[in-house]
Amino acid sequence: MPSPGRRARRIRTLNSVLLDSEVENDVAYKLCQLLGRAILPVRRVEVSGEGEDFGTAFFFDELAGPTVGGDPVREYLLTADVLTHAAVGEIGLRASVTEPAGVASDAILMPDFARRWVHHPDAGVAIMPTGGLYEHGRAEGWQWRIQPVSDGIAARADSIAEVGPGPSSAFVLALGVGEDGSRPLEVAIERVVRDGDAVRVTAALPPGYVGAPVFTVYTNDDGDVALRCLGLVLPGDGSHPLATFDRIRAAITETIATDG
Repeated sequence: MPSPGRRARRIRTLNSVLLDSEVENDVAYKLCQLLGRAILPVRRVEVSGEGEDFGTAFFFDELAGPTVGGDPVREYLLTADVLTHAAVGEIGLRASVTEPAGVASDAILMPDFARRWVHHPDAGVAIMPTGGLYEHGRAEGWQWRIQPVSDGIAARADSIAEVGPGPSSAFVLALGVGEDGSRPLEVAIERVVRDGDAVRVTAALPPGYVGAPVFTVYTNDDGDVALRCLGLVLPGDGSHPLATFDRIRAAITETIATDG
């Protein structure tokens, strides 16, 4: 984020905040530094049904801090539900998110991919508790080195409600799809607006962006900037609705209740 002594010049449109381009670029750079290791590529290998084949997932730590046996408590991998309906899928392993270097494979191939997720199609989100991912790493001789989106960064209902019909600066942290099949880390600087009951990214996003976390910023009267994750990208035609974090939290609560 911009340094504490630097004020973010902004334009207010109803409840929305637009940052100038210089500050937007600063935020995008800092976002990669702070949360670049929160995200993983996902891919549907054997597809059953229609939908996106390439997407992005991200780690969310609902209650940061406590661990059991070295594994975070109530940490989840989140993505768009449409990406998870396949007989076989894979979760990519970027070199920066595992250690020691050179031990992990390029991806975790998952038979019965759809069954690995808890599906919440009404919210548009799929949830995977991360215990199995940590067990896989230990069995293969490596461990995770990630930067999850924390509960403190995830937007609450009141912050989501502040997104109005005027455009707000938004930042989509995603893994794109290169012509050679590579999945480069990217930040798309976009705009979000409220469209009825939905919050929407106003532009079409490239392949690989569905499921990616979307961030926005809030400023106080002194111009200080606070980062918040609004939710994740859902499929769209020309623009993309978001599964916002109020709905994601409700889906996680339902997942916990179902699992006992």
